[in-house]
Amino acid sequence: MENRPGSRGAGPGAVDVAVVGSGPNGLAAAITAARAGRSVVVLEAASEPGGATRSGPLVGPGYVNDYGSAIHPLALASPFLRTIPWTEHGLEWITPPAAVAHPLDGGRVAVAWNDLNRTAADLGADAKTWRTMFGPLVRRFDELVEFAMRPPLGAVASSPLTALRVGPQLAAPATLVARRLETDRARALFAGHAAHAVQPLSRPFTGGFGFFLGSAAHAVGWPFPRGGASEIARVLIEVLDGLGGRVLTDHPVGSLDDIPEAGAVVFALTPRQLAAIAGDELPPRARRRLRRFPYGPGACKVDLATSEPIPWANPEVAMAGTVHLGGTLEEVAEAEATVADGRHSARPFVLLAQHTLFDPSRAPAGRHTVWAYCHVPNGSPVDVSGAIEAQIERFAPGFADTVVARRVSLPADLERWDANLIGGDIGGGSYANLRAIFRPGLRARPYDTAVDRFFIGSASASPGGGVHGMSGHLAAERALEYLDGRDS
Repeated sequence: MENRPGSRGAGPGAVDVAVVGSGPNGLAAAITAARAGRSVVVLEAASEPGGATRSGPLVGPGYVNDYGSAIHPLALASPFLRTIPWTEHGLEWITPPAAVAHPLDGGRVAVAWNDLNRTAADLGADAKTWRTMFGPLVRRFDELVEFAMRPPLGAVASSPLTALRVGPQLAAPATLVARRLETDRARALFAGHAAHAVQPLSRPFTGGFGFFLGSAAHAVGWPFPRGGASEIARVLIEVLDGLGGRVLTDHPVGSLDDIPEAGAVVFALTPRQLAAIAGDELPPRARRRLRRFPYGPGACKVDLATSEPIPWANPEVAMAGTVHLGGTLEEVAEAEATVADGRHSARPFVLLAQHTLFDPSRAPAGRHTVWAYCHVPNGSPVDVSGAIEAQIERFAPGFADTVVARRVSLPADLERWDANLIGGDIGGGSYANLRAIFRPGLRARPYDTAVDRFFIGSASASPGGGVHGMSGHLAAERALEYLDGRDS
């Protein structure tokens, strides 16, 4: 990796593929192109690569806090990331015994254990239904991943039987799916998975998030890397370096003049950024379409240092790396609907990670970290950290007394350190209705743009958000097809 200030019109020599953005998708695009024998350069505006997979001492010296993504349900499932030799590069994936805990009032909890049968048995009256819902998906998880992480039209064409088998489940609203469950614990557990859609749970495809993330919990767990999310970027960069690719940091791209001469360009950016950079090179209609791309709700994030582990009312919550805080299905649904309506929830749905229970290297001896956020209206300037901490206290009485330091990040703060997070949107754009699967729009080739040599390979393109690298990988494959056709 090189650290080099960017300047208008200045840059490295000509390359086959230039990639703008060094998050997981950008690095995946670069590795894909380099593996094909193409020369590659990655341009990163920040002084440190990694995008949303970065870590640092946000709450004080000796702490490792993840700036963005903290738990990686798709890391061990992604067809692209499975090709990365993590162990050879010194990365250890930690997989807690439970992927998710979802506490309820009265000290009760629903737990998504890595083991499907254990999870079902714990859900009592819903044991048979949970096995029926998730058993076939877990047994065919690789098939599900291949289907769900490819462009939708191509996936249906190549796997019509899979589409018939799982399509209706993935398209259903979460609230409709939840009617199959009798107990409030099982319904809440499914709702927490589904709320990763950042949409009202009554909308289509939210059930698909519940099924996909729930299946990942039972098939591969929800892991995270020892030592922080920056470890993911470190390994990807080492792999790219070994293939002859380069990453240039401190190299902002404000226009096409800031990109070296390249046969193809993969933009690991959102559509609004692509429109601003490409400018008049794009036809007016295409530029307007990119500018109109809708972004979803933002996030208010809180990083905490505590003097002890969170004192959960139910000790089983400490067996999970991820905790979903929001109460019942109805409460979670109301909180997400409130945000979609442009308002702040008094009792938000909170996503929390408790890394140091399983990775003590992330804090000074005897101390712990808490990573938590909730959804807020896009660009909201309102600090809702008090509501986040109140939800933790609700299920862990005495928690407030353990907090020794905090760092609050509003949507503007998130966008400041990663320009892809427009208005604090951590998902690369809205997932409302068909945009949950057709990203950035309804088209057969989602990575193509109106300019033949430009491709979009960010979370704004299929299959969407998450640390999986597939959007960048698939965009690079399209870029390689273009270059091969041009060169033939």
